[in-house]
Amino acid sequence: MKTLRLLAVSAAVLAALTSLSATARQAVTNEPIDYSAVQLEQQQQNGIAYLSGGIGLDESRAIQQTKGYNLHMTFSTGPSNEYVPDINVKIQSMQGHELLTLNEVGPIVYVNLSPGKYVIVGTRNGLEQRSTVEVKGGAVRDLNLHWSDAA
Repeated sequence: MKTLRLLAVSAAVLAALTSLSATARQAVTNEPIDYSAVQLEQQQQNGIAYLSGGIGLDESRAIQQTKGYNLHMTFSTGPSNEYVPDINVKIQSMQGHELLTLNEVGPIVYVNLSPGKYVIVGTRNGLEQRSTVEVKGGAVRDLNLHWSDAA
């Protein structure tokens, strides 16, 4: 009987949490970040600053609170949009010049680019996703590259 009651209470709590808005859910999980689990370090290539990481909840939350990057990329896969790391990313000018080449990064990458239009090419398991983005002064541009395969 206790097990049945516990299951009913658990189901009610789960139903309540899933019915909350995204803001309310974030408040529920707005616990302090354990920075000992965070391994984020700004890097540069060709004068372009970037961060890559997001493995684990603490690191994911830490990178999402970072300021100073105007292109926020996430990489996901499958029907449940699970974060996926180990993506090869190229950022090119509209003329095709490679500006940034990153190997095995993610699932979150933040980049600080000059205003302009760029082609983003992400490769995972030999499958390519392309997107054109425009970065404008002062605005943050969010981009999710998604692979529908479960590989």
